[in-house]
Amino acid sequence: MRKWTTAPATSGAPGQALAPMIDALGQPGFPGALLAHVHPLVPAASFSVYQIGSTRAPRLFMSATRGVPDRTRDCWRAYISGPHREDRSLESTEGTQAIVLCHVDAGEVPREHRVLVYEAHGMAERISAVQREPDGALFALNLYRHLHQQAFTDAQVAAFEQMAPALVALARKHVALMPAPPDERKAAGWRRQLRLLAPDLTDRELDVCERLLRGMTHEGVAADLRLGLATVKTYRNRAFGRLGIHFRSELFALLAARAELH
Repeated sequence: MRKWTTAPATSGAPGQALAPMIDALGQPGFPGALLAHVHPLVPAASFSVYQIGSTRAPRLFMSATRGVPDRTRDCWRAYISGPHREDRSLESTEGTQAIVLCHVDAGEVPREHRVLVYEAHGMAERISAVQREPDGALFALNLYRHLHQQAFTDAQVAAFEQMAPALVALARKHVALMPAPPDERKAAGWRRQLRLLAPDLTDRELDVCERLLRGMTHEGVAADLRLGLATVKTYRNRAFGRLGIHFRSELFALLAARAELH
């Protein structure tokens, strides 16, 4: 496995491959268009764009395949069933604006990750472009080689490096143009209502309350936020204190009462 930051872009074929993708921005066919236009330079059989880490719930923004059955969502579910918590391949100490590239072979990832994600879905190799969000979450664009394909060449990896900044920018723009999922809108609404009820709630306290409202157990909240169980309960107690409540049922009642008033 190796990681490095992108070099300044040069003109040529990689840049030319990006132009047709712009027309597809905000359209359902954008993921397929991206993979199709990248394919002549980097012949990946599948790709994904997702967000993991920090306080945000893992989210698959888009995915597509070329020449193989589309099992990308099954692959994503396998990844967030546990392997994502131990995945260090995407982590970086770089600043929030730097795009970090990662090139990894299936044999280099931990066993659970390899078995559940790579071997179960016929994938053998990945190259990723990763950008850290201000809150620490990771926005990752990934291209995958499958078992029936030959290994990515140095020239193909170099082409990906040239395209990576523009690919990440296009993927971000597409995500911004697409409507947020209902669950995400609901969670944002909960956080706004809780802020109105107790303006001094911290982000971490809101994170815990939001997950309790989703129906998570305290153990589930701890795993999702990568915190100790005792720490989660401390944040819960502080949040409940600011809200003037003592039990989870009262948290639901608070928001239900506000909904009835609006």
